[in-house]
Amino acid sequence: MSYSIAQFFLLGFLTFALVGLITPPIRYLALRFDAVDAPTLERKAQKEPVPYLGGVAIAIGIISASYGALIATDFSLAALKLASSVLVPAIAISAMGLWDDLRGLAPWPRLVAQTFTGIIVAVILTVTDTMGFAFSNHIVNYAITVLWIVGVCNSINFFDNHDGGAAGTVAVITFFLFFIAYDRQQVLVSALAIVTAGATAGFLIWNRTPAKIYMGDAGSLFLGIIVSVLTIRLSPGVIPTYKSLAIPLFLMATPILDTTVAVTSRLYRGISPFQGGRDHLSHRLMRVGLNRRITAFTLWAFAGFYGFVALAIYIWPDTWGTQVIVLGAIAWVAQLIYFLRIPSEG
Repeated sequence: MSYSIAQFFLLGFLTFALVGLITPPIRYLALRFDAVDAPTLERKAQKEPVPYLGGVAIAIGIISASYGALIATDFSLAALKLASSVLVPAIAISAMGLWDDLRGLAPWPRLVAQTFTGIIVAVILTVTDTMGFAFSNHIVNYAITVLWIVGVCNSINFFDNHDGGAAGTVAVITFFLFFIAYDRQQVLVSALAIVTAGATAGFLIWNRTPAKIYMGDAGSLFLGIIVSVLTIRLSPGVIPTYKSLAIPLFLMATPILDTTVAVTSRLYRGISPFQGGRDHLSHRLMRVGLNRRITAFTLWAFAGFYGFVALAIYIWPDTWGTQVIVLGAIAWVAQLIYFLRIPSEG
């Protein structure tokens, strides 16, 4: 069954409204039970405690809208299984993130849980043959899938360090992802992408500067699973294969840039990559003089630029595909060099 773009936009808007409405009550509960991010560390930018649990609102919105749309339109056991193969792992990893928000968790158990989730998802994608593009070797497919899921989860988790930064960037990424999936008539990927865009945009009402609530690890890890699986399932249909592979990489280019800058600078300084710090893109942009609001807009603009790069590769693969990939790669490397030249501290 095919659906119009207006129907998808309506689904995204309803998710936007739902998350926007349920976030304040969840914020109230977070304050009531003292689930807050207190400015107890030097790297904390806020002056007052800010409640966590925003990720719960995002998860409720995406899950409710996804299953609600499924029941209201083309409900079938096969469709239920396909949707659950994305949502159930996201719920499981989000539960671990919620525990981390409330009780605290060391980096290694988090990494083990992400890897285990990645293995399960890799098996599901391989067994159901729902990878957007796959190599002939199953071991290679498993390895790439697990590395991508763990990498994207940690990348979005690292990127959630600035008011509205992660929520707005994920909204931009999934918006571009939606257009490619919709054009390819990938209904499930299209629906989950527009729902995720709507949910993060709805959360942004309360998460923009100055943030009234944070998504926390529960939200960033939930979104990490959603985005990583959707980009794996996306089938751009572009040949040769390297052009298809370039599309999800450019969609995720901004969070990947942030992670690369932070990890590289920490290794250079001889500290753990998992140690928090004020060395992300947002911190460096503010260090060169941008205020918090403009910094968020800049991060969204970066995501928008690479979203257009991915879309251009998809639209003009034969005429301009290679040139656009080279241009995007040069821009990414130039940004990497520029940000690494900005002091990591101070």
